[in-house]
Amino acid sequence: MRRGERRGAEGPRPGSPVPGGKASLEEPPDGAAAGRASGPAAGRRSTESEVYDDGTNTFFWRAHTLTVLFILTCVLGYVTLLEETPRDTAYNTKRGIVASILVFLCFGVTQAKDGPFSRPHPAYWRFWLCVSVVYELFLIFILFQTVQDGRQFLKYVDPRLGVPLPERDYGGNCLIYDADNKTDPFHNVWDKLDGFVPAHFIGWYLKTLMIRDWWMCTIVSVMFEFLEYSLEHQLPNFSECWWDHWIMDVLVCNGLGIYCGMKTLEWLSLKTYKWQGLWNIPTYKGKMKRIVFQFTPYSWVRFEWKPASSLRRWLAVCGIILVFLLAELNTFYLKFVLWLPPEHYLVLLRLVFFVNVGGVAMREIYDFMDDPKLHKKLGQQAWLVAAITVTELLIVVKYDPHTLTLSLPFYIAQCWTLGSVLALTWTVWRFFLRDITLRYKETRRQKQQSRDHQGRADGSVDGRTPGPDDASGSEEADREGVPAPH
Repeated sequence: MRRGERRGAEGPRPGSPVPGGKASLEEPPDGAAAGRASGPAAGRRSTESEVYDDGTNTFFWRAHTLTVLFILTCVLGYVTLLEETPRDTAYNTKRGIVASILVFLCFGVTQAKDGPFSRPHPAYWRFWLCVSVVYELFLIFILFQTVQDGRQFLKYVDPRLGVPLPERDYGGNCLIYDADNKTDPFHNVWDKLDGFVPAHFIGWYLKTLMIRDWWMCTIVSVMFEFLEYSLEHQLPNFSECWWDHWIMDVLVCNGLGIYCGMKTLEWLSLKTYKWQGLWNIPTYKGKMKRIVFQFTPYSWVRFEWKPASSLRRWLAVCGIILVFLLAELNTFYLKFVLWLPPEHYLVLLRLVFFVNVGGVAMREIYDFMDDPKLHKKLGQQAWLVAAITVTELLIVVKYDPHTLTLSLPFYIAQCWTLGSVLALTWTVWRFFLRDITLRYKETRRQKQQSRDHQGRADGSVDGRTPGPDDASGSEEADREGVPAPH
């Protein structure tokens, strides 16, 4: 069955336009439309925005599987029949690997399952899903090499790699105002204002758009600074001045990024999601506005994590925070163990990769938590992001176990032990002891009501109706542990 026929049989395809005047859910996964099509708001969660789409299905949205297959076949035929194969084995190996990856990406972009997002185009998110598979396979390959071979293999990517990183002093002089420097007393502050300042701001702005919760973003931001304090004996670039940790990072860069992200989330939650086909818009201004809005979400879901509502959600939120922190730490540890300079383009490409896959993964995790009856399994992108994070950690563990096994300073270990005990104690109290106490109080209340009702029934049998004095007497007797006289 062709894609268009399947779409007609199963309902609208995720991210595709819906019939005019009807509300669409925000990019539901396959099979979701059939279970939620009983009305504009019948199946929509309270946190989902309402969407109206005129149903225009242009060339931009149609499947192009045969076109892509034809172009791919032509390119491969040209390389095979018309191009002379070079005699350079290393060059042929590189080109063969790149060609294999490109063919896989072509297959994935046209045939992979759609995710929860459809703007600017579903093929864009299918592309990043396939890139996730390629990156995970690359990590698995690196994991199965010896330490020396793994580092030297990166020379095939960039000949400048595969050499130890030079030692650098990251802490240095931490005086905000250096009176000994007459020409520029604030030179320590200016030295910290490098390209990583806007990178921190942009990174936390995008992370806020992924997490969509101010408290969770703030917790991750503060906890990462504590991790830098705790691990500066392992990695020298974690050693920063106190004002660099708490003023430059937490308050200025991270805080401003979170604030701007929350303002953007507020605008997206209030925005009207009404879509028209480009050629159905009469004015040029309207057409330009429609083109710009193509790069905004098709609709919006407000995340309500509610970590204290149940043990399942509490553990899920703790797991999300843990994976976020682990992915952040992997950035620094991978650079250290694979000898990657901080300014190398591979480091930047990894960050761009996580920006694109992180939002999809967070949405899939939220759907899995918030609506487990509909989303019975973890989404494909979330699964891959978790696998990639764990694989990166395993590479770090294998390539430099000595650094990771450096013991924490005693006072640092005490702080983390105390924090862990407090978190565990709160968990036990909130989801076990508190629930037992509430259930016990509810049982006592129900028994009290049952005794009161039985007393009134006995009074009616005796030929009189129990009055207020009887009820109060019964309550006082119960408190004393003696049955009340009827």
